[in-house]
Amino acid sequence: MASSRMDAMTLEQSVAVGPQLYRLLRDRIVRGDLAPGARISESEIAAGYKVSRQPVREAFIKLAEESLVEVRPQRGTYVRRISVPAVMTARFVREAVEADIVREAAQRITPDMLAALETNLAAQRTVVDGDDPSRFMELDEAFHRQLAEAAGQPAIWDILEDLKTQMDRVRHISARQFPRERLIDQHAAVVAALRAGDPRAAEAEMRAHLRGVLTDLPAIAKALPEFFDDAGG
Repeated sequence: MASSRMDAMTLEQSVAVGPQLYRLLRDRIVRGDLAPGARISESEIAAGYKVSRQPVREAFIKLAEESLVEVRPQRGTYVRRISVPAVMTARFVREAVEADIVREAAQRITPDMLAALETNLAAQRTVVDGDDPSRFMELDEAFHRQLAEAAGQPAIWDILEDLKTQMDRVRHISARQFPRERLIDQHAAVVAALRAGDPRAAEAEMRAHLRGVLTDLPAIAKALPEFFDDAGG
């Protein structure tokens, strides 16, 4: 059974509860708070968030559509294991898209945009240590979004959001298993290429950064085989 600990964040009662609950549960699955393979109880979730079972049921349906949970008749609802093929597909698409993003950003980035990226990097360095990578991952997400904005393509990140869900689950595990300094150094190398106005260098640094999962994923899957489903889906 998954942990019954609920997020500190409370549901806003003045707006629809269902979408909020879906987002909270989705975040908990991506962060690994609800572990791959864990059984999650509709009644416990409802009690924990002080809602009826109907919005929980609706959230479970949406999560199932994203391949984040699996509803097994007569057995319950389980957090889906991480799909290795889905991770690899997301990495492939992200590399193709973000390589173009940084090439474009290198040609049009402004001093203000560079300053915002530097501020983000400085914040990343303040949370490089610690068992909980959540704040670092928030900054990492913001960093990549800022790059899309610098390229004049802010909507791209929203398009990638759903595609990269399985990859994000691996990234959260990786941020616990491997030194975050490596990721920060890779981010800094991208920013240095942007500051130099060098599209080719920016692309090379981004490709190297996103290919890190090719090394991390086999090591994580070997250490935590119960978290992964090689069959995908």
